[in-house]
Amino acid sequence: MHLEAIDLHQERLRRVVSLIKASGAQRVLDLGCGSGGLLQYLLRDVQFTRVVGLELSGELLAQAKLRLEDLPGALAGCLELVAGSYAESHPDLVGFEAAAMVETIEHVPPESLSRVERAIFVGLRPAMLVMTTPNHEYNSLYDMAPGEFRDPDHKFEWDRARFRDWAAGVARRNGYRVRFSGVGEMHDYLGQPTQVATFTLRDAASPA
Repeated sequence: MHLEAIDLHQERLRRVVSLIKASGAQRVLDLGCGSGGLLQYLLRDVQFTRVVGLELSGELLAQAKLRLEDLPGALAGCLELVAGSYAESHPDLVGFEAAAMVETIEHVPPESLSRVERAIFVGLRPAMLVMTTPNHEYNSLYDMAPGEFRDPDHKFEWDRARFRDWAAGVARRNGYRVRFSGVGEMHDYLGQPTQVATFTLRDAASPA
């Protein structure tokens, strides 16, 4: 991975943790946790007393287990790794104070987005959810060809208007409010490389 991409990824993880920490949440669900990058940050903070990573790939879950097993939070029993898809029902994971989806929504086939929306915002229904996704407009600054994606497994990459429209619809349909921000170097016309949407339940006490 290019050094700039690595730096952006770490900045992205720190921003997500900062937003979740500011909400006061103690129980956090990482949807599509991959090899455990975000979980690693969360387990280092004593505020978070239960940290659950949900991941479909058994290989990535194994990597996460190795990566995290010596961290204080994991040793204290705060960590749980669950094999599964966030498009499915998980009754044991309902009602967390916060959840995160870091660079994962763009891996979902467009025809499955409504199913994912129902599973997360109706089924799991976290009080807060922080979502990040690439800003497709920014790709030209990476010398990428028109229409090229940052990862070959991405099913789409949204520009800022499209992401805001989709996220606002999700919030409106499911009783959330949403705020938008970004991560990475700001360009006057193209915005920032990473888009962030912070969803909060309208009837939740935690701040947006």
